[in-house]
Amino acid sequence: MPKVAIIGTTTWGLTLGVALAVKRAEVRLWARTEEEAAKLLNAEFPSESFAGISLPRKLSITSSLEEALADVRAVIMAVPSQSMRSNIKAVAPHLDSSMLVVNAAKGLELETSLRMSQVIAQEIPPDFHPSICVLSGPNLAQEILRDLPAAAVVAAHSEAVARKAQKFLNTPNLCIYTNTDVIGVELGGALKNIIALGAGIVDGLGYGDNAKSAFITRGLTEITALGMALGANPLTFSGLTGLGDLVATCSSPLSRNHHVGEELTKGRSLKEITGSMSGVAEGVTTTLVAYNLAQQLKLEMPITEKIYRVLYEGLGPKEAALELMEANVKHELSGRRWRLVSFFKRRS
Repeated sequence: MPKVAIIGTTTWGLTLGVALAVKRAEVRLWARTEEEAAKLLNAEFPSESFAGISLPRKLSITSSLEEALADVRAVIMAVPSQSMRSNIKAVAPHLDSSMLVVNAAKGLELETSLRMSQVIAQEIPPDFHPSICVLSGPNLAQEILRDLPAAAVVAAHSEAVARKAQKFLNTPNLCIYTNTDVIGVELGGALKNIIALGAGIVDGLGYGDNAKSAFITRGLTEITALGMALGANPLTFSGLTGLGDLVATCSSPLSRNHHVGEELTKGRSLKEITGSMSGVAEGVTTTLVAYNLAQQLKLEMPITEKIYRVLYEGLGPKEAALELMEANVKHELSGRRWRLVSFFKRRS
């Protein structure tokens, strides 16, 4: 059976480990310390999502990188985005060119504005770059742990490499599609968290389904505009890693980012909210990165701007919503430096 290493004991890393081990793959999960490994082996999990879950026999946990990566065919990086660089640096000496390197994190690096696959590429030998893949989609961990059906996308610059990763990652209840638009797949997974923060605010303010539907749709248009500016295929955002992930994350109470947005409407501070959470709400840092990118590109992104001001400048959630409603509306595919109108006119 194939051997797979998972770097990171995040909720998503553990979930992928359980799902793949149930498929009968040999999975080795790497924990940063012996203490952390011992806790997991004693079923002391970091999240309530794992209540009642037993670790499969094929899933082992180790604090030794050498042991975790010995003879594996694929390495899945399931760490918070802001620690990706330090983790891939530690992993790099143990890689060889036959291994797939799969990014499963959904965020952008704060200091560089880079996507996670770009961070990985900077820290591993160039000969290994063709083996870099990204995994993304509407994948709420709690549902996958309960064996509920889900789908995701694995993207690589080569269709052959994406299909190779697909074989490793596909399980009876997790259907994996392939794509070669690495930029679009990765940005869809990261940027939707910004919109999920806003969707939580919409729900927290009690604005109803009409407002939420409009907000999600306008958010998707904004994500697509930034994605195009960064080199993505806009049609990717109508798929699982764009619209699909956006719907799941904006609609579910299981979403961390939705939770943060909703709690902000109760008057709680961002620091208090995130400090009380067991996992990372990636949308908080992604908002800052996306806002800075929009400023550099002179791109009109009103939703991102409002979420940024709520998180970092003290704008009240209700005031942000009112400002969005009072915005000078135009054609729904038009905006400063957007290329959506011209693209879809060419397609038609």
